[in-house]
Amino acid sequence: MSRINTNVQSMIAQRVLGQNNFALNNALQRLSTGLRINRGKDDPAGLIASETLRAQTRAISSAIGNAERSDTVVNIAEGGLQEISSLLTELQGLVTASSNSAGVSAEELAANQLQIDSILQTIDRIAGSTSFQGTKLLNGSMDYEVDSVATSVTDFRINGAKFEGSSQDVSVIVTQSAQQGALYLSLGGSQLDLGGASEVTSTFTIEISGSLGSRELTFSSGQTLAQMVAAINTFSEVTGVVASTQTSGNDGGIVLRSSNYGSQEFVSVKVVDDGSIGTASNLGIYNFQSQDNGSIDTSSHQDYTSSAATNGYKDSGQDIGGTINGVAATGSGKTISINTDFLDVEITLNTTAAQTYGAVSALTIQGGGADFMLAPDVNIAGKVSLGIADVAARKLGNSTLGFLDSLGSGQAYDVTTASSLSQAQKIIDEAINQVSSLRGRLGSFQSNVVGATIRSLGVALENTAAAESTIRDTDFASETAALTRNQILVQAATNTLALANNQPQTVLQLLG
Repeated sequence: MSRINTNVQSMIAQRVLGQNNFALNNALQRLSTGLRINRGKDDPAGLIASETLRAQTRAISSAIGNAERSDTVVNIAEGGLQEISSLLTELQGLVTASSNSAGVSAEELAANQLQIDSILQTIDRIAGSTSFQGTKLLNGSMDYEVDSVATSVTDFRINGAKFEGSSQDVSVIVTQSAQQGALYLSLGGSQLDLGGASEVTSTFTIEISGSLGSRELTFSSGQTLAQMVAAINTFSEVTGVVASTQTSGNDGGIVLRSSNYGSQEFVSVKVVDDGSIGTASNLGIYNFQSQDNGSIDTSSHQDYTSSAATNGYKDSGQDIGGTINGVAATGSGKTISINTDFLDVEITLNTTAAQTYGAVSALTIQGGGADFMLAPDVNIAGKVSLGIADVAARKLGNSTLGFLDSLGSGQAYDVTTASSLSQAQKIIDEAINQVSSLRGRLGSFQSNVVGATIRSLGVALENTAAAESTIRDTDFASETAALTRNQILVQAATNTLALANNQPQTVLQLLG
Protein backbone atom coordinates (compact mmCIF):
# COMPACT_ATOMS: atom_id res chain seq x y z
CA MET A 1 0.00 0.00 0.00
CA SER A 2 1.22 3.47 -0.77
CA ARG A 3 0.14 6.45 1.37
CA ILE A 4 1.57 9.94 1.43
CA ASN A 5 -0.35 11.68 4.27
CA THR A 6 1.13 9.46 6.99
CA ASN A 7 4.70 8.20 6.45
CA VAL A 8 4.84 5.48 9.11
CA GLN A 9 8.30 4.30 8.04
CA SER A 10 9.64 7.84 8.49
CA MET A 11 8.13 8.03 11.95
CA ILE A 12 9.76 4.73 12.91
CA ALA A 13 13.11 5.92 11.56
CA GLN A 14 12.80 9.21 13.46
CA ARG A 15 12.05 7.38 16.71
CA VAL A 16 14.99 5.02 16.33
CA LEU A 17 17.29 7.89 15.33
CA GLY A 18 16.26 9.81 18.47
CA GLN A 19 16.99 6.82 20.68
CA ASN A 20 20.35 6.31 19.05
CA ASN A 21 21.20 10.00 19.43
CA PHE A 22 20.26 9.83 23.13
CA ALA A 23 22.49 6.78 23.67
CA LEU A 24 25.30 8.48 21.75
CA ASN A 25 24.99 11.63 23.85
CA ASN A 26 25.09 9.55 27.05
CA ALA A 27 28.24 7.80 25.89
CA LEU A 28 29.85 11.12 24.96
CA GLN A 29 28.91 12.63 28.32
CA ARG A 30 30.29 9.68 30.28
CA LEU A 31 33.52 9.70 28.31
CA SER A 32 33.95 13.47 28.64
CA THR A 33 33.20 13.60 32.41
CA GLY A 34 34.67 10.23 33.33
CA LEU A 35 31.53 9.49 35.35
CA ARG A 36 28.96 6.79 34.72
CA ILE A 37 26.44 8.59 36.96
CA ASN A 38 26.08 12.28 36.14
CA ARG A 39 22.45 12.72 37.19
CA GLY A 40 20.10 10.91 39.48
CA LYS A 41 18.23 9.43 36.52
CA ASP A 42 21.39 7.65 35.36
CA ASP A 43 21.23 5.27 38.37
CA PRO A 44 19.12 6.40 41.38
CA ALA A 45 20.27 3.63 43.73
CA GLY A 46 23.86 3.95 42.55
CA LEU A 47 23.77 7.71 43.13
CA ILE A 48 22.65 7.22 46.75
CA ALA A 49 25.40 4.68 47.42
CA SER A 50 27.98 6.83 45.65
CA GLU A 51 27.15 9.99 47.60
CA THR A 52 27.31 8.06 50.90
CA LEU A 53 30.70 6.63 50.00
CA ARG A 54 31.91 10.05 48.83
CA ALA A 55 30.97 11.55 52.21
CA GLN A 56 32.76 8.72 53.98
CA THR A 57 35.85 9.32 51.86
CA ARG A 58 35.91 12.99 52.82
CA ALA A 59 35.42 12.14 56.52
CA ILE A 60 38.23 9.56 56.42
CA SER A 61 40.54 12.08 54.75
CA SER A 62 39.77 14.58 57.51
CA ALA A 63 40.38 11.93 60.18
CA ILE A 64 43.80 11.22 58.68
CA GLY A 65 44.51 14.95 58.81
CA ASN A 66 43.41 15.00 62.47
CA ALA A 67 45.75 12.12 63.29
CA GLU A 68 48.66 13.84 61.57
CA ARG A 69 47.87 17.07 63.44
CA SER A 70 47.71 15.26 66.78
CA ASP A 71 51.11 13.71 66.06
CA THR A 72 52.48 17.20 65.52
CA VAL A 73 51.01 18.43 68.81
CA VAL A 74 52.47 15.53 70.74
CA ASN A 75 55.86 16.00 69.04
CA ILE A 76 56.03 19.54 70.38
CA ALA A 77 55.10 18.40 73.88
CA GLU A 78 57.67 15.60 73.69
CA GLY A 79 60.37 18.10 72.73
CA GLY A 80 59.73 20.12 75.90
CA LEU A 81 59.58 17.00 78.08
CA GLN A 82 62.84 15.72 76.62
CA GLU A 83 64.61 18.89 77.71
CA ILE A 84 63.03 18.75 81.17
CA SER A 85 64.19 15.13 81.47
CA SER A 86 67.77 16.22 80.71
CA LEU A 87 67.52 18.99 83.30
CA LEU A 88 66.31 16.55 85.95
CA THR A 89 69.27 14.28 85.22
CA GLU A 90 71.61 17.24 85.68
CA LEU A 91 69.78 18.13 88.90
CA GLN A 92 70.33 14.60 90.20
CA GLY A 93 74.04 14.96 89.65
CA LEU A 94 74.18 18.31 91.45
CA VAL A 95 72.39 16.93 94.52
CA THR A 96 74.69 13.91 94.63
CA ALA A 97 77.78 16.12 94.33
CA SER A 98 76.48 18.48 97.03
CA SER A 99 75.93 15.61 99.47
CA ASN A 100 79.71 15.03 99.59
CA SER A 101 79.91 17.51 102.45
CA ALA A 102 83.48 16.72 103.51
CA GLY A 103 84.83 17.34 100.03
CA VAL A 104 82.79 20.37 98.96
CA SER A 105 83.43 23.91 100.11
CA ALA A 106 80.73 26.38 101.05
CA GLU A 107 81.46 28.31 97.88
CA GLU A 108 80.94 25.20 95.75
CA LEU A 109 77.68 24.46 97.54
CA ALA A 110 76.50 28.00 96.83
CA ALA A 111 77.46 27.61 93.17
CA ASN A 112 75.61 24.29 93.02
CA GLN A 113 72.53 25.90 94.54
CA LEU A 114 72.66 28.63 91.89
CA GLN A 115 72.65 25.91 89.22
CA ILE A 116 69.77 24.15 90.94
CA ASP A 117 67.76 27.37 91.05
CA SER A 118 68.52 27.95 87.37
CA ILE A 119 67.36 24.43 86.50
CA LEU A 120 64.12 24.84 88.45
CA GLN A 121 63.45 28.17 86.73
CA THR A 122 64.17 26.66 83.32
CA ILE A 123 61.79 23.76 84.01
CA ASP A 124 59.08 26.28 84.88
CA ARG A 125 59.87 28.31 81.77
CA ILE A 126 59.66 25.28 79.47
CA ALA A 127 56.42 24.19 81.13
CA GLY A 128 54.95 27.64 80.54
CA SER A 129 56.21 28.29 77.01
CA THR A 130 55.81 24.99 75.15
CA SER A 131 52.77 25.60 72.95
CA PHE A 132 50.98 24.75 69.72
CA GLN A 133 49.28 27.64 67.94
CA GLY A 134 49.21 29.54 71.20
CA THR A 135 47.79 26.66 73.24
CA LYS A 136 50.06 25.77 76.16
CA LEU A 137 50.85 22.08 76.31
CA LEU A 138 52.82 21.52 79.53
CA ASN A 139 51.40 24.03 82.00
CA GLY A 140 48.28 22.05 82.89
CA SER A 141 46.06 23.55 80.17
CA MET A 142 45.64 20.05 78.75
CA ASP A 143 45.20 18.40 82.12
CA TYR A 144 41.79 17.43 83.47
CA GLU A 145 39.70 19.68 85.67
CA VAL A 146 38.91 17.85 88.89
CA ASP A 147 36.49 18.64 91.69
CA SER A 148 35.19 17.02 94.88
CA VAL A 149 38.42 15.19 95.69
CA ALA A 150 37.88 12.99 98.76
CA THR A 151 40.01 13.67 101.82
CA SER A 152 41.08 10.02 101.72
CA VAL A 153 42.77 10.59 98.33
CA THR A 154 46.37 11.68 98.86
CA ASP A 155 47.44 11.74 95.21
CA PHE A 156 45.85 11.12 91.85
CA ARG A 157 46.76 11.22 88.20
CA ILE A 158 44.29 11.20 85.30
CA ASN A 159 45.94 10.04 82.11
CA GLY A 160 42.82 9.78 79.99
CA ALA A 161 39.07 10.20 80.31
CA LYS A 162 36.31 10.48 77.75
CA PHE A 163 32.67 10.72 78.67
CA GLU A 164 29.37 12.19 77.56
CA GLY A 165 27.84 14.83 79.71
CA SER A 166 29.34 17.58 81.82
CA SER A 167 31.22 15.43 84.34
CA GLN A 168 32.36 11.93 85.27
CA ASP A 169 32.42 10.59 88.84
CA VAL A 170 35.27 8.27 89.76
CA SER A 171 34.52 5.77 92.55
CA VAL A 172 36.80 3.18 94.13
CA ILE A 173 35.61 0.03 95.86
CA VAL A 174 38.33 -1.52 98.06
CA THR A 175 38.08 -5.32 98.20
CA GLN A 176 41.61 -6.04 99.43
CA SER A 177 43.48 -3.95 101.96
CA ALA A 178 46.97 -2.58 101.42
CA GLN A 179 49.43 -4.00 103.94
CA GLN A 180 53.03 -3.63 104.97
CA GLY A 181 55.33 -6.52 105.57
CA ALA A 182 55.28 -6.86 109.37
CA LEU A 183 56.66 -9.10 112.14
CA TYR A 184 56.50 -8.92 115.92
CA LEU A 185 59.52 -9.85 118.02
CA SER A 186 58.27 -10.74 121.48
CA LEU A 187 61.03 -10.17 124.04
CA GLY A 188 59.08 -10.68 127.23
CA GLY A 189 59.46 -7.25 128.80
CA SER A 190 60.70 -3.69 128.45
CA GLN A 191 64.32 -4.78 128.02
CA LEU A 192 66.28 -7.67 126.60
CA ASP A 193 66.83 -10.44 129.16
CA LEU A 194 69.12 -13.22 127.99
CA GLY A 195 69.08 -14.83 131.47
CA GLY A 196 71.43 -17.45 132.85
CA ALA A 197 74.96 -17.16 134.19
CA SER A 198 76.31 -16.25 130.78
CA GLU A 199 74.10 -13.23 130.21
CA VAL A 200 77.05 -10.85 130.55
CA THR A 201 78.85 -12.39 127.60
CA SER A 202 75.85 -13.61 125.61
CA THR A 203 74.53 -11.58 122.69
CA PHE A 204 71.33 -11.65 120.71
CA THR A 205 72.24 -11.31 117.02
CA ILE A 206 69.67 -10.98 114.27
CA GLU A 207 69.76 -10.12 110.58
CA ILE A 208 66.98 -7.76 109.52
CA SER A 209 66.17 -7.56 105.82
CA GLY A 210 63.77 -5.49 103.75
CA SER A 211 63.21 -4.51 100.14
CA LEU A 212 66.22 -2.15 100.20
CA GLY A 213 68.78 -4.41 101.85
CA SER A 214 69.80 -6.11 105.10
CA ARG A 215 71.83 -5.47 108.23
CA GLU A 216 73.05 -7.71 111.04
CA LEU A 217 72.58 -6.23 114.52
CA THR A 218 73.84 -7.47 117.87
CA PHE A 219 72.19 -6.67 121.21
CA SER A 220 73.25 -7.36 124.78
CA SER A 221 71.23 -8.32 127.83
CA GLY A 222 69.82 -5.28 129.59
CA GLN A 223 69.34 -3.14 126.50
CA THR A 224 65.91 -1.52 126.51
CA LEU A 225 63.41 -1.95 123.71
CA ALA A 226 63.76 1.75 122.94
CA GLN A 227 67.52 1.36 122.49
CA MET A 228 67.05 -1.65 120.22
CA VAL A 229 64.44 0.20 118.15
CA ALA A 230 66.77 3.20 117.78
CA ALA A 231 69.56 0.93 116.57
CA ILE A 232 67.29 -0.76 114.00
CA ASN A 233 65.93 2.55 112.74
CA THR A 234 69.44 3.85 112.20
CA PHE A 235 69.55 1.59 109.14
CA SER A 236 65.97 2.08 107.93
CA GLU A 237 67.08 3.84 104.76
CA VAL A 238 69.36 0.89 104.03
CA THR A 239 66.95 -1.94 104.87
CA GLY A 240 63.53 -0.42 104.20
CA VAL A 241 62.39 -1.62 107.65
CA VAL A 242 61.08 0.60 110.46
CA ALA A 243 60.91 -0.55 114.10
CA SER A 244 58.68 0.51 116.97
CA THR A 245 57.98 -0.76 120.50
CA GLN A 246 54.79 -2.50 121.50
CA THR A 247 53.62 -3.69 124.87
CA SER A 248 50.74 -5.98 125.69
CA GLY A 249 50.10 -6.56 129.40
CA ASN A 250 53.33 -7.72 131.00
CA ASP A 251 54.76 -8.61 127.61
CA GLY A 252 56.88 -6.29 125.49
CA GLY A 253 58.44 -6.50 122.07
CA ILE A 254 59.42 -4.83 118.82
CA VAL A 255 57.27 -4.39 115.73
CA LEU A 256 59.14 -4.46 112.44
CA ARG A 257 57.31 -3.04 109.44
CA SER A 258 58.35 -2.32 105.88
CA SER A 259 58.65 1.39 105.13
CA ASN A 260 56.13 1.13 102.31
CA TYR A 261 53.04 -0.85 101.39
CA GLY A 262 52.63 -3.50 98.73
CA SER A 263 53.58 -6.96 97.60
CA GLN A 264 57.11 -5.84 96.72
CA GLU A 265 57.76 -4.93 100.34
CA PHE A 266 58.75 -7.43 103.04
CA VAL A 267 60.33 -7.88 106.45
CA SER A 268 62.63 -10.80 107.18
CA VAL A 269 64.29 -11.72 110.48
CA LYS A 270 67.05 -14.29 110.69
CA VAL A 271 68.27 -15.28 114.17
CA VAL A 272 72.05 -15.63 113.91
CA ASP A 273 72.60 -16.09 117.66
CA ASP A 274 69.70 -16.44 120.08
CA GLY A 275 71.97 -15.67 123.08
CA SER A 276 70.23 -18.40 125.07
CA ILE A 277 67.17 -16.20 125.29
CA GLY A 278 65.08 -19.27 125.95
CA THR A 279 61.83 -20.69 124.63
CA ALA A 280 59.26 -19.32 127.04
CA SER A 281 55.77 -19.25 125.60
CA ASN A 282 55.71 -15.49 125.29
CA LEU A 283 59.04 -15.25 123.43
CA GLY A 284 59.50 -15.56 119.68
CA ILE A 285 58.50 -14.22 116.30
CA TYR A 286 54.88 -13.62 115.35
CA ASN A 287 52.96 -12.59 112.24
CA PHE A 288 50.09 -10.12 112.29
CA GLN A 289 46.55 -10.97 111.28
CA SER A 290 46.25 -11.22 107.49
CA GLN A 291 43.42 -8.69 107.33
CA ASP A 292 44.36 -6.66 110.41
CA ASN A 293 47.92 -5.42 110.41
CA GLY A 294 47.54 -4.13 113.95
CA SER A 295 46.62 -7.40 115.67
CA ILE A 296 49.13 -10.15 116.42
CA ASP A 297 48.35 -13.62 115.12
CA THR A 298 49.14 -15.73 118.20
CA SER A 299 48.91 -18.96 116.21
CA SER A 300 51.93 -17.98 114.12
CA HIS A 301 54.44 -18.21 117.01
CA GLN A 302 57.99 -19.28 116.15
CA ASP A 303 60.70 -19.79 118.82
CA TYR A 304 63.97 -17.96 118.27
CA THR A 305 65.64 -21.35 118.17
CA SER A 306 63.28 -22.80 115.54
CA SER A 307 64.54 -23.63 112.07
CA ALA A 308 62.15 -21.03 110.63
CA ALA A 309 63.85 -18.33 112.72
CA THR A 310 67.41 -19.47 112.10
CA ASN A 311 66.81 -19.79 108.36
CA GLY A 312 65.00 -16.47 108.13
CA TYR A 313 61.33 -15.77 108.87
CA LYS A 314 59.64 -13.49 106.31
CA ASP A 315 56.39 -11.61 105.90
CA SER A 316 55.45 -9.81 102.67
CA GLY A 317 53.18 -6.83 102.22
CA GLN A 318 50.00 -6.74 100.18
CA ASP A 319 48.77 -4.48 97.39
CA ILE A 320 45.41 -2.76 97.54
CA GLY A 321 42.75 -4.48 95.45
CA GLY A 322 39.38 -3.41 94.14
CA THR A 323 37.53 -1.79 91.28
CA ILE A 324 37.27 1.68 89.78
CA ASN A 325 33.90 2.52 88.24
CA GLY A 326 33.11 -1.18 88.09
CA VAL A 327 36.32 -2.17 86.27
CA ALA A 328 38.77 -4.54 87.98
CA ALA A 329 41.75 -2.41 89.00
CA THR A 330 45.46 -3.01 89.44
CA GLY A 331 46.94 -2.31 92.86
CA SER A 332 50.44 -1.27 93.86
CA GLY A 333 50.85 -0.47 97.52
CA LYS A 334 48.15 2.05 98.36
CA THR A 335 47.75 3.09 94.72
CA ILE A 336 44.96 1.64 92.60
CA SER A 337 44.63 2.21 88.86
CA ILE A 338 42.81 1.22 85.68
CA ASN A 339 43.70 1.79 82.04
CA THR A 340 40.76 1.45 79.67
CA ASP A 341 39.70 3.16 76.47
CA PHE A 342 37.30 5.40 78.40
CA LEU A 343 39.14 5.95 81.69
CA ASP A 344 42.83 5.82 82.65
CA VAL A 345 43.36 6.93 86.25
CA GLU A 346 45.75 6.30 89.12
CA ILE A 347 44.57 7.05 92.66
CA THR A 348 46.53 6.81 95.91
CA LEU A 349 44.50 6.47 99.11
CA ASN A 350 45.56 7.26 102.64
CA THR A 351 46.32 4.38 104.98
CA THR A 352 42.88 4.27 106.58
CA ALA A 353 40.99 4.16 103.28
CA ALA A 354 43.46 1.71 101.72
CA GLN A 355 42.87 -0.71 104.60
CA THR A 356 39.08 -0.32 104.85
CA TYR A 357 36.74 -2.38 102.73
CA GLY A 358 34.07 -0.37 100.98
CA ALA A 359 33.40 2.43 98.52
CA VAL A 360 35.30 5.69 98.20
CA SER A 361 33.88 8.54 96.11
CA ALA A 362 37.32 9.59 94.99
CA LEU A 363 36.78 12.59 92.70
CA THR A 364 34.78 14.11 89.88
CA ILE A 365 36.24 14.94 86.48
CA GLN A 366 34.68 18.16 85.23
CA GLY A 367 36.29 18.25 81.78
CA GLY A 368 39.57 19.31 80.27
CA GLY A 369 42.19 17.09 78.72
CA ALA A 370 43.37 16.94 75.13
CA ASP A 371 40.73 15.42 72.85
CA PHE A 372 41.66 14.10 69.41
CA MET A 373 39.05 12.88 66.92
CA LEU A 374 40.78 10.04 65.10
CA ALA A 375 37.80 8.40 63.39
CA PRO A 376 35.56 9.49 60.50
CA ASP A 377 32.44 9.22 62.67
CA VAL A 378 32.18 12.01 65.23
CA ASN A 379 31.24 10.17 68.42
CA ILE A 380 32.77 9.16 71.73
CA ALA A 381 34.07 5.88 70.34
CA GLY A 382 36.21 7.68 67.77
CA LYS A 383 37.67 10.13 70.29
CA VAL A 384 40.99 9.66 72.05
CA SER A 385 41.53 11.70 75.20
CA LEU A 386 44.86 12.44 76.86
CA GLY A 387 45.75 14.25 80.04
CA ILE A 388 49.03 16.17 79.95
CA ALA A 389 49.80 17.24 83.49
CA ASP A 390 51.53 20.41 84.59
CA VAL A 391 55.28 19.70 84.73
CA ALA A 392 56.29 22.84 86.60
CA ALA A 393 58.70 22.32 89.51
CA ARG A 394 55.94 22.84 92.07
CA LYS A 395 53.97 19.93 90.53
CA LEU A 396 56.69 17.33 90.06
CA GLY A 397 56.87 14.96 93.04
CA ASN A 398 54.07 13.93 95.35
CA SER A 399 52.51 14.81 98.67
CA THR A 400 54.31 11.99 100.48
CA LEU A 401 57.88 12.78 99.39
CA GLY A 402 57.53 16.47 98.62
CA PHE A 403 57.77 18.50 95.43
CA LEU A 404 60.67 19.60 93.29
CA ASP A 405 60.45 23.28 94.20
CA SER A 406 61.52 22.35 97.76
CA LEU A 407 65.08 22.17 96.37
CA GLY A 408 65.10 25.92 95.68
CA SER A 409 67.04 28.51 97.65
CA GLY A 410 65.72 28.92 101.16
CA GLN A 411 63.54 25.84 100.88
CA ALA A 412 63.70 22.60 102.86
CA TYR A 413 66.36 20.98 100.66
CA ASP A 414 68.55 23.97 99.84
CA VAL A 415 71.94 22.24 99.47
CA THR A 416 73.72 24.99 101.40
CA THR A 417 71.65 24.44 104.54
CA ALA A 418 70.05 20.98 104.41
CA SER A 419 71.57 18.45 106.80
CA SER A 420 70.60 15.52 104.56
CA LEU A 421 69.80 15.36 100.86
CA SER A 422 68.52 11.79 100.71
CA GLN A 423 64.92 12.98 100.62
CA ALA A 424 65.79 15.50 97.90
CA GLN A 425 67.15 12.67 95.79
CA LYS A 426 63.93 10.70 96.28
CA ILE A 427 61.92 13.71 95.10
CA ILE A 428 64.09 14.00 91.99
CA ASP A 429 63.73 10.25 91.35
CA GLU A 430 59.96 10.61 91.54
CA ALA A 431 60.04 13.65 89.21
CA ILE A 432 62.18 11.74 86.71
CA ASN A 433 59.77 8.82 86.90
CA GLN A 434 56.77 11.11 86.33
CA VAL A 435 58.30 12.86 83.32
CA SER A 436 59.53 9.56 81.87
CA SER A 437 56.09 8.01 82.35
CA LEU A 438 54.44 10.96 80.62
CA ARG A 439 56.93 10.75 77.74
CA GLY A 440 56.32 7.02 77.48
CA ARG A 441 52.57 7.53 77.45
CA LEU A 442 52.79 10.19 74.74
CA GLY A 443 55.19 8.01 72.77
CA SER A 444 52.81 5.09 73.04
CA PHE A 445 50.00 7.35 71.82
CA GLN A 446 52.05 8.37 68.79
CA SER A 447 53.25 4.87 67.96
CA ASN A 448 50.30 2.66 68.83
CA VAL A 449 47.36 5.02 68.40
CA VAL A 450 48.28 7.70 65.88
CA GLY A 451 50.52 5.51 63.74
CA ALA A 452 48.09 2.62 63.66
CA THR A 453 45.18 4.98 63.03
CA ILE A 454 46.86 6.63 60.05
CA ARG A 455 47.69 3.25 58.53
CA SER A 456 44.21 1.87 59.15
CA LEU A 457 42.46 4.96 57.83
CA GLY A 458 44.74 4.96 54.78
CA VAL A 459 43.58 1.46 53.88
CA ALA A 460 39.95 2.41 54.60
CA LEU A 461 40.31 5.48 52.35
CA GLU A 462 41.65 3.36 49.50
CA ASN A 463 38.89 0.77 49.81
CA THR A 464 36.12 3.34 50.16
CA ALA A 465 37.36 5.34 47.18
CA ALA A 466 37.62 2.13 45.16
CA ALA A 467 34.04 1.18 46.05
CA GLU A 468 32.79 4.64 45.10
CA SER A 469 34.74 4.52 41.85
CA THR A 470 33.25 1.15 40.94
CA ILE A 471 29.75 2.56 41.29
CA ARG A 472 30.19 6.04 39.81
CA ASP A 473 33.15 6.17 37.44
CA THR A 474 33.02 5.40 33.74
CA ASP A 475 34.34 2.12 32.37
CA PHE A 476 36.13 3.57 29.33
CA ALA A 477 36.51 0.21 27.61
CA SER A 478 32.79 -0.46 27.56
CA GLU A 479 31.82 3.17 26.91
CA THR A 480 34.13 3.55 23.90
CA ALA A 481 32.63 0.35 22.49
CA ALA A 482 29.16 1.77 23.11
CA LEU A 483 30.21 5.06 21.50
CA THR A 484 31.34 3.30 18.33
CA ARG A 485 28.18 1.22 18.25
CA ASN A 486 25.93 4.26 18.77
CA GLN A 487 27.77 6.29 16.13
CA ILE A 488 27.15 3.51 13.58
CA LEU A 489 23.52 3.20 14.60
CA VAL A 490 23.00 6.97 14.29
CA GLN A 491 24.47 6.95 10.80
CA ALA A 492 22.37 3.93 9.83
CA ALA A 493 19.20 5.49 11.29
CA THR A 494 19.90 8.76 9.42
CA ASN A 495 20.30 6.94 6.13
CA THR A 496 17.16 4.92 6.83
CA LEU A 497 15.25 8.11 7.59
CA ALA A 498 16.34 9.55 4.23
CA LEU A 499 15.09 6.44 2.46
CA ALA A 500 11.80 6.54 4.37
CA ASN A 501 11.29 10.20 3.40
CA ASN A 502 11.89 9.38 -0.28
CA GLN A 503 9.53 6.41 -0.35
CA PRO A 504 6.22 8.39 -0.82
CA GLN A 505 7.60 9.84 -4.09
CA THR A 506 7.03 6.44 -5.73
CA VAL A 507 3.30 7.33 -5.78
CA LEU A 508 3.99 9.78 -8.63
CA GLN A 509 4.61 6.87 -10.93
CA LEU A 510 0.94 5.89 -10.51
CA LEU A 511 -0.19 9.34 -11.68
CA GLY A 512 1.58 8.96 -15.05
